[in-house]
Amino acid sequence: MSLKPFVKWAGGKRGLLPELLARVPETFNNYWEPFVGGGALFFELKQRGLLEGKQVNLLDSNAELINAYQVVQSAPEALIAQLQQFQAQHSETFFYQVRAWDRESDFANRSSVERAARFIYLNKTCFNGLYRVNQSGFFNVPMGRYKRPNICDAELLLKVSEVLQGVGLKVADYSAVLNGAEAGDFVYFDPPYDPVSKTANFTAYGAASFLADEQRALADVFRQLSELGCFVLLSNSDTPFICELYAQYRVERVLMRRVINSLARGRGEVFEVLIFSL
Repeated sequence: MSLKPFVKWAGGKRGLLPELLARVPETFNNYWEPFVGGGALFFELKQRGLLEGKQVNLLDSNAELINAYQVVQSAPEALIAQLQQFQAQHSETFFYQVRAWDRESDFANRSSVERAARFIYLNKTCFNGLYRVNQSGFFNVPMGRYKRPNICDAELLLKVSEVLQGVGLKVADYSAVLNGAEAGDFVYFDPPYDPVSKTANFTAYGAASFLADEQRALADVFRQLSELGCFVLLSNSDTPFICELYAQYRVERVLMRRVINSLARGRGEVFEVLIFSL
């Protein structure tokens, strides 16, 4: 079977893979992907054999997401068994019961397998697969309208577990890459995008927003990595602010099909930018 992300992710890059692959350096040392999300580029590079013999480091500030990766990596059979139970129990009532786990005082005491199963279950059954929490840190996306959601793709999870062996997985801010990246490494940044309008909230993945100051801080990390001698690739919205922020680098406009939006008219092809350090 083909290798692909095991979770849906807002802003996922499967639709942009041809453009990204065309810009992967011919040779590089190790691979870093902060903001890993669904990890579409990582999985494609892995499937094509382009990461053989390289140390891979996948980072994200979302602790529940990284826990899911770690459980898929280390305990796929236990995770599959838990997800099969969830699939058998799936209903609207059950969805909201599981969603409410993080509001319970013992949530932190639940096993990593239970938390990973919850994360994947909600991802497969909530509206558009979005990950969003409120200011209290509680997951608050409503149930989606799916007739037969594929809650437990056992074959894919076992395949993903296989390719995650030896991969570094860490809950960390994107700037943590500065603590380990070296000259010749390849770093791909896929941050929450700069809003294309004042009302756009497509980038709200968590309780903390990624606004202009955060974009500037990321651009500074991009600069430091570039000066270090890393090959850095970054994707973002095609907005004047982003283009000005990275004006000293190569900025290319590409078409991306956007499929996650609450309104049908908000879906379709949109321009994004890919930015290179070298």
